[in-house]
Amino acid sequence: MSESNIPVAKNEQLEVSFSDLTQDGSAVAKVDGYTLFIPGGLPGEKAIIQVIKTKKGYGYGRLIELTKTSDRRAEPPCPYYDQCGGCAIQHISSEGQLAYKREIVQNALERIGGLTDIYVESTLGMAKPWRYRNKIQVPVAQQNGKFAFGFYKKRSHDIVTMDHCMITEAIIDDIVQTARQIAEEHHVMPYDETKHRGVLRHIMARVGKKTGEVMVVFVTRTEELPHRKTLIRELIERYPHIKSIAQNINTKRTNAIFGDTTKTLWGRDVIYDQIGGVTFAISARSFFQVNPTQTEVLYGKALEYAELTGQETVIDAYCGIGTISLFLAKQAKHVYGVEIVPEAIEDARKNAELNKITNATFKVGKSEDVIPVWRDQGINPDVIVVDPPRKGCDASLIDTMTAMQPQRIVYVSCNPATLARDLKLLTAGGYQVKKVQPVDMFPQTMHVECAVLMTRVDK
Repeated sequence: MSESNIPVAKNEQLEVSFSDLTQDGSAVAKVDGYTLFIPGGLPGEKAIIQVIKTKKGYGYGRLIELTKTSDRRAEPPCPYYDQCGGCAIQHISSEGQLAYKREIVQNALERIGGLTDIYVESTLGMAKPWRYRNKIQVPVAQQNGKFAFGFYKKRSHDIVTMDHCMITEAIIDDIVQTARQIAEEHHVMPYDETKHRGVLRHIMARVGKKTGEVMVVFVTRTEELPHRKTLIRELIERYPHIKSIAQNINTKRTNAIFGDTTKTLWGRDVIYDQIGGVTFAISARSFFQVNPTQTEVLYGKALEYAELTGQETVIDAYCGIGTISLFLAKQAKHVYGVEIVPEAIEDARKNAELNKITNATFKVGKSEDVIPVWRDQGINPDVIVVDPPRKGCDASLIDTMTAMQPQRIVYVSCNPATLARDLKLLTAGGYQVKKVQPVDMFPQTMHVECAVLMTRVDK
C-alpha cells in the first residue's frame, strides 16, 4: 500500500472494531484493509480512536471512547497503569488474561507451526495474580534537576515516579523505596544518562519466596558509593530480612543494567530460596525465575511430561543455573546439563553440591556442540528437555535432538511463535505433539510460558 492510498490520516478520529491482540497487548483494528494498533482495546470491542501515526503498511491510534465493551474488560487497579510500561493488560480480567494466553498459543501453533489438530490446555494461572515478582530493579535518574525514581514510560526513557508496584513482592517494593529515600536524603547523585554523570543508576532488590531472605544491590557509575555506611546501617536497622547488600559498578554508556564488577558491602554474597524442595544460592547477577510460585507449576509439568521412573538418562539442553536439571535429578538416573554461560554452569554445580545431588553433570558450551560429544561417549538420553531463550532452539540443535532419537522431548517455552516454529521442525523430524500446557508466569503482561510433551513416532 502506497502512502497516498492509506485510508486514514494523522489526527483523524473514527469508529473502529477491534479484532485481535498483539504480543505487546495492543488491540488490532482494520480500516479498508489497513491495520491500526491501539493500546487499551480488546477484541470484540468498538471504540472511537484517534490516529496518531501512519506508516506504509500500518499505523497507530489512541483510544478516545469505548462504544462497545468486552466482558473480559476490567478496571486497572494500578494508579500508574496508563503511563508505566511495566504492565500491558491490567485492563483485562484475570479470567480473560488466561483465555487470551491460551488463544495466543493455539493461534501460533496453527498459523506458524501448521499444527491444526493440537489441543491446548487451559492456562494455569495464579489464585492471586499480584505481588508475585521476587525481584525489582528500579532506574534512578535526574529529571528536571530532581531525583527521579520509578519505571520507564511506555516506549521512552522518561521515568514515571512511583511509590509502589502492584506486581512486586511488598517487602522488596518497600525496601527499594526506603533505599531511594535514604539516598536522596544524603544527596547521593542520581545518574544522568545524557551527560553520563552522577552516581546511582539503579536500585535492585530480590527476596527468597520461601526463605524471606532479601538482597539489595546499588548499581553505580562510580567505584565509590557515597554514604555507603549510612545506607547500610539504616537499611539493616529497619529490615532484618536483609541478608546481603552489594554494589555493582557499571561505568559504561549503556542501557544494560549491570556492569562487570560486583562487590559485597555487607552480609553474605548470596541469598537462598527454594523451588520444589531444591535450594538455590542466588547472587546479585544470578538468573533466577522472578515468579517462583508459577515456576514450580511450570517445572512440575515438565517433570510430569518427562515420565521419570528413576532409570532414565536426561539431557537438559539450556540448563542455566540448573533449575530444571536439579528438579529432574531427584527422579532420574542421571541428568546432563549444558549451558553456554560459564557463570551459570558454575552456579549449577554449586547448587547441585548445596542439595547433595550427585547424579547431575554440567558442561559449558553450545548444546549442538556438546550433545554430539556426549553421544560419542555413549550417553543416549531417554528424555531431552529444552528451555531456550525467546529466539527458540538453534536449527542445529533441532537436528541434533532428532538424530539422538530420545523417546520423549519436553519443550519449555517463553515464546509461542518460536515454539510453534520449532515444534513444526521436530514434527518433521519424527516426533508428535502430545500435550501443550500454557502457564501464566507473568500476570498483567502478555507473556505466556508453555510446557510441551513430544514423543517419538515409532516407524
